[in-house]
Amino acid sequence: MSVHRTDVFVADVERQFEWYVANAGWEIADRYPGAVEATCRLLGQHPYLGPPAGFAHPRLRDWRFFLALRPFNMHVLFYEVVSRDLVLRRAMHGQRDLPRRLIEPPDVG
Repeated sequence: MSVHRTDVFVADVERQFEWYVANAGWEIADRYPGAVEATCRLLGQHPYLGPPAGFAHPRLRDWRFFLALRPFNMHVLFYEVVSRDLVLRRAMHGQRDLPRRLIEPPDVG
């Protein structure tokens, strides 16, 4: 299965990386992209590993989710399986107001 990352997904990951640099230090921040990438590879091999997210909003209805690999497993990767492609849509901390935040652009606080 082919894995595609949307621009919004990439922006989410970059923003979280910057947060780790500022708040947790370079050593932790440097590990975050690798954990996300390993999770993306796993989902590319097993796209139905993540359950349906169950959101009512029409844009989110077909999204699935999976936690990033440890130690970043508080971060949720949201994706869709579209034909023979896995499309990564968003990456965000699981403590957020997810239904609202997922339909906003990534630069909204």
